[in-house]
Amino acid sequence: MTVPEGPGPHRRADEPSVVPVLEVGGSHVTAAAVDLDRARIADGTRRRLPLAPGIGPEDFLATLAEAANGVLAVGALGACTDGGVRTDGGAHPVRGVRTDRGAYPDQGAYPARGAHPSLGGHPAVGAHAALGTWGIAVPGPFDYARGIARYHGVGKFASLDGLAVGDLLTPRLNPRPTRLRFLNDASAFALGVRLTAHPGSRRLVAITLGTGVGSAFLDRGTIVEDDPRVPPEGRVDLLTVDGRPLEDTVSTRAMTAQYTDRTGRPVDGLRELTARAAADDATARDIITSALHALGGALAPWLTAFEADTVVFGGSITAAWPLIGPPLTAGLSHHTPSLARLTLSARADGEDQALLGAAAFAARGA
Repeated sequence: MTVPEGPGPHRRADEPSVVPVLEVGGSHVTAAAVDLDRARIADGTRRRLPLAPGIGPEDFLATLAEAANGVLAVGALGACTDGGVRTDGGAHPVRGVRTDRGAYPDQGAYPARGAHPSLGGHPAVGAHAALGTWGIAVPGPFDYARGIARYHGVGKFASLDGLAVGDLLTPRLNPRPTRLRFLNDASAFALGVRLTAHPGSRRLVAITLGTGVGSAFLDRGTIVEDDPRVPPEGRVDLLTVDGRPLEDTVSTRAMTAQYTDRTGRPVDGLRELTARAAADDATARDIITSALHALGGALAPWLTAFEADTVVFGGSITAAWPLIGPPLTAGLSHHTPSLARLTLSARADGEDQALLGAAAFAARGA
């Protein structure tokens, strides 16, 4: 059963309503202005640019700045905010357990803020625009408090390891922001999903599947990372399967390499691999089934310890949810039969949800 669609997130009177954000993926960066009152992306503000896998520091910073400044430019702004986040999400329910709708949790007191620069007179931007504070969702490993990349030995963004992204990006933005708030991309996705689709969830877990495995654990809307109920740092990618890192089994790299090893044929990413499986390629289907069953088994003890009531999946592979959902569910229930009653769903609008979550995170600390 799918949790009913809800209104936009609750916002305190002194929180900004429009927040500029960046969402960095393995192959792209997206910038936008998010209208939190309407839980929407301000019309005409989305800018998406490609990021090459081996991109260097200068090109990386220049691309992020280009996307961000495109949002801030007067010409990038439309006349309304009627486009935006899809709250139906194309969810594919597996099993349902909750239909209650809790109130958005009180986030505590926030310091008063002064006026922020405007977005060139965009009608969506009023007195509560937080244009001095950006929310930036980036994949880990990353020092989010200091804004420093830590991509050492992880097979992505290797040349960016040690890059002080926050310090070096700030002067490239016009107008120059007063603060950049970084958070994990899976955490941003989780916050967005909770606000738009699962406001009644007490303990929500988000898993993103693509280049690697991302994760976030939310307890009443608060990100949990240092707690015995969750994996170290809240990172599922640090778990193991049969004594080996999880991503040696569940990742684009692992699954496509296994297919090539077994068939002698190359495959271009998970999208093509799942397409072959859907077209009755027995090897592709076996690889996906085995990997997702293993993921379910690795997740099961942590979902139980955390007492999760909702689990949401995002990432490129979720387009094949009818293919990946059953073995994932089987892996969970094989380890812990009671998890068969857990709410599992996939979101097709992961980028939108991450943008909204990054905005909510930035607004809370603006």
